[in-house]
Amino acid sequence: MTGRAAAPATRATRTHGAARRWQSLFTAHPARTVVNGFAAVILLGTVLLMLPVASEDGSSTGLVTALFTSTSAVCVTGLVVVDTGTYWSGFGEGVIMALFQVGGFGIMTMASLLGLLISGKLRLRMQLTAQAETKSLGIGDVRKVLLGVAGCTLVVELVVGSVLALRLRLGYGESVWDAMYLGFFHSVSAFNNAGFGLHVDNLTKYARDPWVTLPIAVAVVLGGIGFPVLLELLRHNRRRRLTGRRGWSLHLRLTVFTTAVLLTVGTVLTCALEWGNDGTLGPFDWQRKILAGFFHSAMTRTAGFNSVDIGAMTDATLLVTCMLMFIGGGSAGTAGGIKVSTFAVLGAAMLAEVRGEPHSGVMGRKLAPHVLRQALTVALAGVGLVMSATLALLVVADKPFEQVLFEAVSAFGTVGLSTGITGDLPTSGQLIVILLMFVGRLGPVTLVSALALRERTRRYQLPEERPVIG
Repeated sequence: MTGRAAAPATRATRTHGAARRWQSLFTAHPARTVVNGFAAVILLGTVLLMLPVASEDGSSTGLVTALFTSTSAVCVTGLVVVDTGTYWSGFGEGVIMALFQVGGFGIMTMASLLGLLISGKLRLRMQLTAQAETKSLGIGDVRKVLLGVAGCTLVVELVVGSVLALRLRLGYGESVWDAMYLGFFHSVSAFNNAGFGLHVDNLTKYARDPWVTLPIAVAVVLGGIGFPVLLELLRHNRRRRLTGRRGWSLHLRLTVFTTAVLLTVGTVLTCALEWGNDGTLGPFDWQRKILAGFFHSAMTRTAGFNSVDIGAMTDATLLVTCMLMFIGGGSAGTAGGIKVSTFAVLGAAMLAEVRGEPHSGVMGRKLAPHVLRQALTVALAGVGLVMSATLALLVVADKPFEQVLFEAVSAFGTVGLSTGITGDLPTSGQLIVILLMFVGRLGPVTLVSALALRERTRRYQLPEERPVIG
């Protein structure tokens, strides 16, 4: 009797163990869960956009077009193969707005927040997943981070959307409904750094209007600077009122300082290189040239809006834009790229090496060795991905090198700026851009860690040797 009863128990144990291994393949690692979540929402968006009700003429949209648009929206990129305002119906535009709102907020952050609101508490796995998405430093802080992210998102989008709606109603004669719809669509798109616009010429008709371009630029910078920075600023502002001390963290100082420097450099170089270009800044007076130059510099934070014709820019400006797009915005925000903190850490490491110092430091703090390795890994992985995608696009598409490189950097940095070749790419080229947007949004390190089955620790040390460098 005992021997006969043992066999079913053994089979049940094996079945249960196999099920747990299969489940762990998709959910055990928080980063892998984030990847799966993004992929699931992209597929859902593709199905919704393929419905006849999603297109303006009532016809079903092709698979590649729907997949490209859904990926661009969820990955908050803004590259399009069809014009958003004329091709998609109101239902389709609503789906796109929902996709880039969810994508900007973070799939797993949204799921964790919903779990918090429903149950009033977070399970450990949900906390770890949210931590992987929000880059919070402690599990105990996840609840505050989630509520803070939701609060920041709601406040910024409501304020900017209201300002835009009022301006469109009073300054351009739009109806109340159209003004509200255009204002809040572009507000949500701006804060999530999505770059989707409802006009054929994007925002070029508003290039001279600071009441439109500046609120959008502010929303882009706030969304791209990163949620940890915004939450820490709010927290320390309250603490400073009570104690009189600022006490900014190194991450906050690095992000704010580097962002300010890149915004300034981008504005100066754009104005200098495009000042006399009749296709871009040439027809503007000097105040509007500075305004348009600043707006373009802010959009390279991975927003994707344009107030001047990108295709008419000089090659020098396109190269500067590529560099700014590759760097991107702040960590754990809606921006892409390798992130400004990565760029700053690499700069600090180079400066320390030039000075002959044994350790890298910045702003009075020593940088941990693993931080330098992470920054180098992210930067080199980004370069490799952009170069590989550029080579692949050059093979399948008959387009000039500078335009193809610009498209690849824009897709990897989830920017959305384009010289106008996106819709002309063959199907294979569009699939390459789709993959690049997906990897660029999730980040090379996150994607690699999601594919790893388990973490490995080396239990021995290799003998040290120094190869010749340079």
